[in-house]
Amino acid sequence: MPPIRLAHLSGAPYALGYAHGKAFADEIATLTEERMRLSCDPFWTGGRQANYAEVIALGKACLDYHEKFSPELMDELRGMAAATGLGVNELVIMNGFTDFVDTVANPKAVRDAMIAQSNPPPQQTPDQADAGGCTAFIVEPSITADGKGYIGQTWDMHTTATPHVIMLDIQPENGPALLTFTITGCVGMVGLNEHGVAVGINNLLGKDGRAGVHWPFVVRKMLAQRNVEAALAVLTRARLSGAHNYVLMGPDETGALQGYNIEATATRCHVTEAQGFVAHSNHCLIDGLVALERPRKGVSLASTQARLAQANHYLDERRGTITIDTLIDLTRYHEGEALSVCAHAQPGYDVESSGACIMSPTTRELWAVWGNPCQNAYERFVVEGVRV
Repeated sequence: MPPIRLAHLSGAPYALGYAHGKAFADEIATLTEERMRLSCDPFWTGGRQANYAEVIALGKACLDYHEKFSPELMDELRGMAAATGLGVNELVIMNGFTDFVDTVANPKAVRDAMIAQSNPPPQQTPDQADAGGCTAFIVEPSITADGKGYIGQTWDMHTTATPHVIMLDIQPENGPALLTFTITGCVGMVGLNEHGVAVGINNLLGKDGRAGVHWPFVVRKMLAQRNVEAALAVLTRARLSGAHNYVLMGPDETGALQGYNIEATATRCHVTEAQGFVAHSNHCLIDGLVALERPRKGVSLASTQARLAQANHYLDERRGTITIDTLIDLTRYHEGEALSVCAHAQPGYDVESSGACIMSPTTRELWAVWGNPCQNAYERFVVEGVRV
């Protein structure tokens, strides 16, 4: 892939969204159409064949929760809608796709949304899911060679999402400046703000999906905070729509660097304070949350288990010697194709590492790559949009 595209957005929320939408209108329309289609696809919904009416109804059921959670981000979506001609409902679904499919997979959530529109759907029982995810990590200063802390991940997604990867330099009218590794039309996925608050994610498959707030909106609101405790409170207090694991690092109220790993389904979350390092892939590790997972099948289960084992072994072996180059090499790690940290699509398994991102909260640096990390070059950025 070429160097990652960098877009500079500034101003009030509506202006941020309008500028984003104007710059990438055609791509946003293409990706939104694709994700509306995939929201009906059993590959992503655990074997449940949804229809367009159900997807629209579920999307509408989530809108009020987003409005209450962050009127500013919804105003940003309205600006994007004006620039692209797309509906706000469709844009919210596209943004939160991997949370949203948890709601589509939950027959009760579908039934409640359709009944609200006087159109109950037929009963369907979901099967096992076969969707992919990311490999994320937190590395504390105590085990690095340079005394810096790092947080990062691969971003693994359907291959049709890869062409849409971008970097946004956002200078809000009110709130901290931030960089976010994201895709066209998405308010933010992985990011770092001027105060050193850094957030990453990796997908989980929850069976308790419900009408609620999708993860990109949670990430952006976390990145509007001045310290790690405030960002953590945003996440733990949110009414989530689906399941994700979150990695979080930044200064606490005293200025000391602190990291957290948070496994969260729609209805429950567990916060773990980072000690040394944390690696996470796409299955729950906390006993109380395992029961809330949708079951995986085939290569998906093998992939998440293999990637977690690889990341844990890699980081453990390199305690005390870890640098940014070490972590870049982790995102390029291979023991095959689909079963490696650097994931490649396989026949019948349309998921790849569409990019990767590593951040240093201490220095406000962010390194990112577009496309498979093993095939493409990283670039370095600093908050406030400077490509170095």
